Amino acid sequence: MSKIEVDQVDPQSGTTLTLGTSGDTISIPAGVTLANSGTATGFASIAWQSTIVTGTTLSAVAGNGYWIDTTSNACTVTLPASASAGDQIIFVDYARTWATNSVTIDQNGLNYQGGTDNPVYDTDGQTVNIVYSGATNGWIPISDDEVADEGTILPLDFLVIAGGGGGGAARGGGGGAGGYRASSQTVSSGTTITVTVGNGGSAGGGSVPNTTAATSGSNSSISGTGLTTITSNGGGNGAGTNAYSAAGNGGSGGGGTDGNSGGSGNTPSTSPSQGNNGGSGDGDPTYVGAGGGGGAGAVGQDGTSSVAGDGGAGTASSITGSSVTRGGGGGGGAYLQGGGTAGSGGSGGGGNGSVPGAGTSGTANTGGGGGGGGFDGSAGGGGNGGSGVVIISMLTSVYTGTTTGSPTVTTSGNKTILTFTGSGSYTH
Repeated sequence: MSKIEVDQVDPQSGTTLTLGTSGDTISIPAGVTLANSGTATGFASIAWQSTIVTGTTLSAVAGNGYWIDTTSNACTVTLPASASAGDQIIFVDYARTWATNSVTIDQNGLNYQGGTDNPVYDTDGQTVNIVYSGATNGWIPISDDEVADEGTILPLDFLVIAGGGGGGAARGGGGGAGGYRASSQTVSSGTTITVTVGNGGSAGGGSVPNTTAATSGSNSSISGTGLTTITSNGGGNGAGTNAYSAAGNGGSGGGGTDGNSGGSGNTPSTSPSQGNNGGSGDGDPTYVGAGGGGGAGAVGQDGTSSVAGDGGAGTASSITGSSVTRGGGGGGGAYLQGGGTAGSGGSGGGGNGSVPGAGTSGTANTGGGGGGGGFDGSAGGGGNGGSGVVIISMLTSVYTGTTTGSPTVTTSGNKTILTFTGSGSYTH
């Protein structure tokens, strides 16, 4: 082994100095300090980027370190399409916000810990230090502040709304909105989520004195292995006068008539509540105004001797990327000769009540209740309940595209949204 006395070397400016030859070992004595006053090349090192990453995407480069700030939005990091063994990249939670807005690693065709699932990091203050090991296992975290294997458990958001109840006939009560339930759950890769979407209830109708009763809406649900099953119950039917039929209970209760109470909402009971009670009908048979159906966000209003009750308001959700209100109750119907005024449907798809004539139907795919029919000596039929809807939202980086039932597929930011207006499934 050759030996070079470094303290004896004094090259002139511009000189290229080679220390030893291939196979040599160069030892630095104790007490010697090496100072880099120029540019070091050919050494494994991390080049920390001075610009903080605040956007929704980042194309990572091997050898770099990145500060990622997800205060305002989640971020998807795309790894290099090719890599060599020993390539290293580091990502750091700059503002301790990854639990609020996560960082997803897009593997870009290379394995990650031997798998193909894009990992999601969602722990505040996390540092992810990955090194490429070769084609078999690909990128491997040498530090990620996590014990569990990343990428197998992934969060999904759900909105499950049942069908609304039908409106009653002949100064009939408004139909109750379908049950309204939201859920966020972690879902293992390969899980098939079965989706059921409920239909709206049918309207009351017929002629005096033999009117027919309205029906309640049908349930909507999601289920699958390892999931907590979410079932939203159909909205209760609105009450009908003449051959009287009572207001139905359900996700939200239907409106009453002829001095009778509205149906009970949040039936069966869930927490948070899936709906509200319907309003009562006025007791004067000459001047009656029927009650409004309950909505997802508010109770149906009571009817008075001159004004039927409005349907309860629905509830807004931004699961699709913009705020949309669904689950409004149907307005109550009124008696024309008494100078009555019909009730309005609740915001979020509730149908309007009528005086005279037929109430309007709840809006499809909102779970809105049907409006109650009016009365002018002959029966006005109610409106049908609006059908329900099931919506699933997830990070686009983990969306598999495996569905049945033809849901509508949209994107918003880094999310993919499936909107089911009929029954089907999604395999995660």
